[in-house]
This record gives sequence, C-alpha cells and structure tokens, in this order.
Amino acid sequence: MSTARHTAKRPATVILTVLATLLGFLALGGLAPARAAAGTGLHISDGRLVEGNGNDFIMRGVNHAHTWYPNETQSLADIKATGANTVRVVLSDGYRWSKNGPDDVAAVIADCKANRLICVLEVHDTTGYGEDSAAGTLDHAADYWIGLKDVLAGQEDYVVINIGNEPWGNTDPAGWTAPTTAAIKKLRAAGFAHTIMVDAPNWGQDWQNVMRDNAQAVYDADPTGNLLFSIHMYSVYNTAQKVTDYLNAFVDAGLPLVIGEFGGPADQYGDPDEDTMMSEAQRLGLGWIAWSWSGNTDPILDLTIGFDPAQLSSWGERIFHGADGIAQTSHEATVYGGATEDDTEAPTTPGTPAASAVTDTSATLTWAASSDNVAVAGYDVVRVSGGTETKVASSTTTSVTVTGLSADTAYSFAVYARDAAGNRSARSAAVGVTTDEGSTTPAGSCSVGYKVVGDWQSGFQGEITIRNTGTAAIDGWTLGFAFANGQTITNMWGGTPEQTGGSVSVTPASYTSTIAPNSTVTVGFTGNRSGTNAAPAAFTLSGAACATA
Repeated sequence: MSTARHTAKRPATVILTVLATLLGFLALGGLAPARAAAGTGLHISDGRLVEGNGNDFIMRGVNHAHTWYPNETQSLADIKATGANTVRVVLSDGYRWSKNGPDDVAAVIADCKANRLICVLEVHDTTGYGEDSAAGTLDHAADYWIGLKDVLAGQEDYVVINIGNEPWGNTDPAGWTAPTTAAIKKLRAAGFAHTIMVDAPNWGQDWQNVMRDNAQAVYDADPTGNLLFSIHMYSVYNTAQKVTDYLNAFVDAGLPLVIGEFGGPADQYGDPDEDTMMSEAQRLGLGWIAWSWSGNTDPILDLTIGFDPAQLSSWGERIFHGADGIAQTSHEATVYGGATEDDTEAPTTPGTPAASAVTDTSATLTWAASSDNVAVAGYDVVRVSGGTETKVASSTTTSVTVTGLSADTAYSFAVYARDAAGNRSARSAAVGVTTDEGSTTPAGSCSVGYKVVGDWQSGFQGEITIRNTGTAAIDGWTLGFAFANGQTITNMWGGTPEQTGGSVSVTPASYTSTIAPNSTVTVGFTGNRSGTNAAPAAFTLSGAACATA
C-alpha cells in the first residue's frame, strides 16, 4: 500500500486517460520464455514458482503490517488458521519507519515456519519513490537485506525477498528499471540465492506498462533466473479485460508473476474487479496475496476487524470463503508436509468439543484431534442453530476461544477439520454452552476520551479511549453514548456497535474485553456525518456514568 497504516491506492488523475493502454498486451509476443533457475529452495522454473522438489507453489495468502503493529504476534497463527499458505510481512529498513532489526526478522521467520507459512518479506520504505519525497531508494533497501544475510541464510525453502514495496510512483516511472536491476545484481553479488520478488512502478499498478515492457530485460539481468514479478491490482484494474490482459501477458511470455497485493472494495478511485483477479489467477495457476489482515487507516481493506479472526469483514469473507478464495484454492507448501498431488481424502471427524473458561462474552472449546492421510491443516468452529450453522472461529490446534458472545445466552458449537487440499471432515457432535451473566462496572470507576482523528466531506474516523480508574479489573463491558448530529457508525474495530437512531451501544472485542486498573483500551471506528460533527456529551460503561477525559 502507498502509506503507513494503509490508505487506498492513489493513481494519478491521468490514469483515466491512459487505462486503454492496458489493452495492448498482445504486443508482448516477442518476449522470450524465462529460463529455469538452478539451486534448491523456492525457485523459478519454466516461468513458475516451484519448491525445491519441483512442485508448483501457488501463493494464496494475505499481507500483514508487522512493522506498524509489532505486538500483534498472534496474527500469523490466525492467518494460517484461515487456510492461507503465504503471508507477506511489512518490514522497515529504518529510512522512513522504525527499523526491524535482525532479531525481529528472525522471530518473524520462525513464526512463519512454526505456522507452516511461506514468508514473503518486504521493505515498505520505498513506497512511491520519485513522487513521495519521504520514500527511500531500492539501493538502501538492498543494503538492509545484505545486513540481514546471516538471518536469511539457509531460509531459501521458506522465504521470498521482496526488495521494496511499490518502489516508484507515477512521476517518470521509466526510472524504475535501472535501480530495480541494480538492486537485484547487488543482492546476487552478495551471495543471496533466494527467490527475489520485485514490485512494479505506478504505486505497484504498472498502468503505464513499464514493468511489463521491461520484464524480460530485468529478468535476464538476474544471473540465477530466480526472479518473480509482482503486480498490485487496485482500482486501475476495474474491468475483466484489464485484469486478464495483464496476467496473460506474463504467462504468454513465460515470465513468472504474482499478484502481490490486491483489493476488492470500491474506493474513491474506482471499483477493482477482484472476482476476475481471483478466478483468472486460479485458471492460470498464479499466486495472490490479498491486502490486508487488519490495521488500515481506512478500514475498507481490513480483512478482519481489529485483528480479530472471529470478526471477518465482508472483504475478509470474500477472500477466505468466497469463490476461488483461500478455503477453496490454498494448498500448503510441501516443505511443511502439504500434498504433492491431488488429495481427495477428507480428515476424520474431530471429537466432541468440551467447554471451559466460560465468561459472559467468551468460551474456550477443546476437542480430540482428527487424522488425515497427509496432514490436518486446521479446524473450523461453527455455531449451530437449528438447521443452520455460522463459522465463528478457526484454529490450527485443538483448542480455540470463541469471543463476542452475549451474556446469559445459550449456544451450541461444533467443529470441522480440514486438510491442506481443502477437504473437510464430517461435523463433530455439538456442545451446549450458556454464558455467564454480564458484569457490572462500579460507578465512578471509568473515564472516556473521544476524538476525531480524520475527517472528510461526508465521513470521519473516531477514536474512543476507555480508562479503568478503579482498583479492580473490568472484565466485560458495554459502552453507551449518543450522537447529537445524526452521525452513524459504518465500521468499528476493538468493539461491536449497535445503533438505534443516535444511541450507540458497544460491546468489546476479545482483546479489549478486560481493562486492568489504571489501564486503557481503545476502540476505533469510521462513520458518516452531515454537517456538524459534535462529540457525544456523556458516556456510560455497563450502565455506570463515566467521567469525560
């Protein structure tokens, strides 16, 4: 993405007059097929990304903004639980944001391996170079990777090095070719044998076809032939024709390509055709990595709400459970034990879950493991109500905590097992759970701060900070307040809102449910407004009045 904490892509206004050039891809017929790379680990062979054993590896994953959210250490396990086989991890080389040092990067790689994910590591500081004055160079990024050589050595089976994110803006994008080539050569001269991924100019979208037209020359500059091109597809790619033309241009030329980022929700620039991106990538056997797990300043592109895997956005539902999505098409890397050929055998049925640690808003479920002819990739927990079921959580282990429940309410939960090929077991027997009654908050033991952190013509972004000013922990809460000017909440992270007229009631996410004494939790949201946008005058927490901060 183009900025920290990730706003929507920002093509120049001239895009609208140039998009037609995307239809000229047939001119690529003169490009020569790519050669196979020598060596072990992930590498390129006949224009395809393959593993050390020669098995095709087709990325199906998501981006995760590690450098801005280093404490979200559960995210990689949660991403794996969706069935993803790849995670692209945002890092910083220290030019623009806080540098991710060797110990941190080594921990990220270890986390990827522990969760059986292929790890694409990228430097984000290069974003929009030439147009964004704060951006760093690809040469600086290459030096960063060289400084991490001891950490990266021996990880060729598990790690792809994405030199720099979107390393050129819309200003003179032809300038992208030389520094990209130089950075590749610099890494190879330093002894790197990993697959190297390079992003396109035009903020990653290549709408002027600089990467497409120079791809063969750039590929030929890599003495190993172990180079993977990455296109980022957002609102430029708003028709099926534009998507298919670009992807097929590389496939027809025998050049390796992955969709390193893409979005689906419409934004101020247009409406990407994510359905064609996903279906065409599946038809062509190309990888893709959706943007992004959570934490976007504009949460329209958050796959999960507040990093909570139990709260998928509509974009997340599309990526994980929709047609040609991760659940249908992702296959675990064979280096972790994934199938090397079509696997049609489903896992055995999991054991009946048992409930423990039941509170008013959550319950922990544990069950006996399933078995599979290859390997069990994970488990999906569903809430059963009559003849319908709703997925509420996923796990790579035989235990999960289901959050976001209502107090004093009866539920029924069951479990499915799935393997890396997407085969799903029969459903387990169900367990009944009744949550505890809701907790109360002593009067005068809270304060609430409210502020607007972003404002635009008909909308805004708000932030609510709740402080426990008492001496005992608050375990579970309901925040109440009222808007006076007709504002409405459109999306929220850190909590779940219910709104009737101007009155709003918010229940917590799992990670904001408990507030220790003299500690705070933060709930963020986006909303619509018309005219005046005054802050709420008063707040309550579980019915008790709170001071305003």
